[in-house]
Amino acid sequence: MLIFKATGYSEAGVNIGREHNDAMVAYKKSLARVGALLAAEELQPSSSGIRILYPFQGGEPEVKAGPFPVDQELIAGYILIDVNSEDEAADWALRMPFPRGCEAFVIEMRELKENTNSTRDPRIFAMEADLEDQINMLKKL
Repeated sequence: MLIFKATGYSEAGVNIGREHNDAMVAYKKSLARVGALLAAEELQPSSSGIRILYPFQGGEPEVKAGPFPVDQELIAGYILIDVNSEDEAADWALRMPFPRGCEAFVIEMRELKENTNSTRDPRIFAMEADLEDQINMLKKL
Protein backbone atom coordinates (compact mmCIF):
# COMPACT_ATOMS: atom_id res chain seq x y z
CA MET A 1 0.00 0.00 0.00
CA LEU A 2 1.31 3.39 -1.00
CA ILE A 3 0.01 5.98 1.44
CA PHE A 4 0.42 9.64 0.64
CA LYS A 5 0.34 12.06 3.51
CA ALA A 6 -1.77 15.18 3.76
CA THR A 7 -0.30 18.61 3.21
CA GLY A 8 -1.61 22.02 4.13
CA TYR A 9 -2.95 22.23 0.58
CA SER A 10 -4.79 18.90 0.68
CA GLU A 11 -6.20 19.75 4.12
CA ALA A 12 -7.45 23.07 2.73
CA GLY A 13 -9.08 21.22 -0.17
CA VAL A 14 -6.89 23.01 -2.71
CA ASN A 15 -6.61 21.26 -6.06
CA ILE A 16 -2.91 21.01 -6.85
CA GLY A 17 -3.42 21.55 -10.55
CA ARG A 18 -4.25 19.90 -13.80
CA GLU A 19 -0.66 18.86 -14.54
CA HIS A 20 -0.43 16.89 -11.30
CA ASN A 21 -3.92 15.40 -11.73
CA ASP A 22 -3.07 14.29 -15.29
CA ALA A 23 0.19 12.77 -14.05
CA MET A 24 -1.67 10.83 -11.33
CA VAL A 25 -4.21 9.53 -13.85
CA ALA A 26 -1.39 8.39 -16.14
CA TYR A 27 0.40 6.78 -13.17
CA LYS A 28 -2.72 4.83 -12.15
CA LYS A 29 -3.31 3.77 -15.76
CA SER A 30 0.24 2.43 -15.96
CA LEU A 31 -0.35 0.45 -12.75
CA ALA A 32 -3.62 -0.89 -14.20
CA ARG A 33 -1.98 -1.84 -17.52
CA VAL A 34 0.42 -4.21 -15.75
CA GLY A 35 -2.34 -5.56 -13.50
CA ALA A 36 -0.87 -4.12 -10.31
CA LEU A 37 -3.59 -1.60 -9.39
CA LEU A 38 -6.11 -2.92 -6.87
CA ALA A 39 -7.53 0.34 -5.52
CA ALA A 40 -6.80 4.05 -5.38
CA GLU A 41 -8.67 6.53 -3.22
CA GLU A 42 -8.23 10.04 -1.91
CA LEU A 43 -9.65 11.11 1.43
CA GLN A 44 -11.60 14.22 2.28
CA PRO A 45 -9.71 16.73 4.47
CA SER A 46 -9.63 15.92 8.17
CA SER A 47 -12.11 18.75 8.77
CA SER A 48 -14.81 16.27 7.76
CA GLY A 49 -13.47 13.51 10.02
CA ILE A 50 -13.61 12.55 13.65
CA ARG A 51 -11.22 10.80 15.99
CA ILE A 52 -12.23 8.38 18.68
CA LEU A 53 -9.74 8.24 21.52
CA TYR A 54 -9.86 5.42 24.04
CA PRO A 55 -8.21 6.28 27.36
CA PHE A 56 -5.25 4.10 28.31
CA GLN A 57 -6.73 3.45 31.73
CA GLY A 58 -10.12 2.56 30.30
CA GLY A 59 -13.31 4.53 30.48
CA GLU A 60 -15.47 6.23 27.95
CA PRO A 61 -14.02 7.06 24.55
CA GLU A 62 -13.55 10.71 23.63
CA VAL A 63 -14.83 11.81 20.22
CA LYS A 64 -13.04 14.76 18.63
CA ALA A 65 -14.15 16.46 15.44
CA GLY A 66 -11.61 17.53 12.83
CA PRO A 67 -9.73 19.35 11.50
CA PHE A 68 -6.55 17.82 12.87
CA PRO A 69 -3.05 19.34 12.64
CA VAL A 70 -1.16 18.37 9.48
CA ASP A 71 1.96 17.71 11.58
CA GLN A 72 0.20 14.63 12.92
CA GLU A 73 0.94 12.90 9.61
CA LEU A 74 -2.59 12.73 8.32
CA ILE A 75 -3.36 10.47 5.40
CA ALA A 76 -4.61 12.13 2.21
CA GLY A 77 -5.03 8.96 0.16
CA TYR A 78 -3.70 5.60 -0.81
CA ILE A 79 -3.00 3.35 -3.75
CA LEU A 80 -3.23 -0.38 -3.18
CA ILE A 81 -1.02 -2.39 -5.49
CA ASP A 82 -0.27 -6.07 -5.96
CA VAL A 83 3.33 -6.68 -6.98
CA ASN A 84 5.83 -9.52 -6.64
CA SER A 85 8.42 -7.91 -4.42
CA GLU A 86 9.20 -5.07 -2.06
CA ASP A 87 11.67 -3.70 -4.61
CA GLU A 88 8.95 -3.58 -7.26
CA ALA A 89 6.64 -1.78 -4.82
CA ALA A 90 9.38 0.71 -3.98
CA ASP A 91 9.97 1.29 -7.69
CA TRP A 92 6.29 2.12 -8.16
CA ALA A 93 6.35 4.37 -5.08
CA LEU A 94 9.30 6.30 -6.49
CA ARG A 95 7.46 6.73 -9.81
CA MET A 96 4.36 8.27 -8.15
CA PRO A 97 3.97 11.89 -9.28
CA PHE A 98 4.22 14.47 -6.53
CA PRO A 99 3.04 18.07 -6.54
CA ARG A 100 6.07 20.20 -7.25
CA GLY A 101 6.65 23.52 -5.54
CA CYS A 102 3.93 23.17 -2.92
CA GLU A 103 5.20 21.50 0.24
CA ALA A 104 7.11 18.42 1.21
CA PHE A 105 5.30 15.37 -0.10
CA VAL A 106 5.53 12.09 1.80
CA ILE A 107 4.72 8.64 0.49
CA GLU A 108 4.72 5.78 2.94
CA MET A 109 4.94 2.22 1.67
CA ARG A 110 3.44 -0.50 3.85
CA GLU A 111 2.83 -4.18 3.28
CA LEU A 112 -0.62 -5.51 4.09
CA LYS A 113 -0.75 -8.02 6.87
CA GLU A 114 -1.88 -11.34 5.51
CA ASN A 115 -5.19 -12.53 6.86
CA THR A 116 -5.85 -16.09 5.83
CA ASN A 117 -9.58 -15.82 6.51
CA SER A 118 -10.17 -12.85 4.25
CA THR A 119 -7.91 -13.99 1.42
CA ARG A 120 -9.85 -17.14 0.74
CA ASP A 121 -11.61 -17.18 -2.55
CA PRO A 122 -15.32 -16.46 -1.98
CA ARG A 123 -16.12 -19.13 -4.58
CA ILE A 124 -14.64 -21.72 -2.20
CA PHE A 125 -16.98 -20.51 0.56
CA ALA A 126 -19.91 -20.89 -1.85
CA MET A 127 -18.82 -24.39 -2.89
CA GLU A 128 -18.40 -25.42 0.77
CA ALA A 129 -21.88 -24.15 1.61
CA ASP A 130 -23.33 -25.97 -1.41
CA LEU A 131 -21.56 -29.20 -0.46
CA GLU A 132 -22.81 -28.93 3.12
CA ASP A 133 -26.36 -28.47 1.82
CA GLN A 134 -26.02 -31.59 -0.32
CA ILE A 135 -24.63 -33.63 2.60
CA ASN A 136 -27.53 -32.51 4.80
CA MET A 137 -29.98 -33.44 2.05
CA LEU A 138 -28.41 -36.92 1.69
CA LYS A 139 -28.61 -37.47 5.45
CA LYS A 140 -32.38 -37.02 5.26
CA LEU A 141 -32.77 -39.87 2.73
